[in-house]
Amino acid sequence: MAVVINDTCINCGACIDECPVEAIVDEDDNPTGEEIYYVYEDKCVECVGHFDTPACAESCPTEGCIVWGEAKDGMTLHADRADAGTPCIDE
Repeated sequence: MAVVINDTCINCGACIDECPVEAIVDEDDNPTGEEIYYVYEDKCVECVGHFDTPACAESCPTEGCIVWGEAKDGMTLHADRADAGTPCIDE
């Protein structure tokens, strides 16, 4: 799967420039219509091969905003990922 940005997102933009595969879009391009940033699961690689942890979560100023999504077969998965819904970064 991918990481997921939850509804605590403050639309600050910190995550967008950090994504090495441009999988994150702002609220204007969120296909769900929600007023938060969105991660395209088919593009997200959980920063595997780029960074030790998801760069979006490292750059996000909102604690717990970026969480692990559901793991799916065939998707790139981070070795240290936790259960879906768990924050990617422990503060």
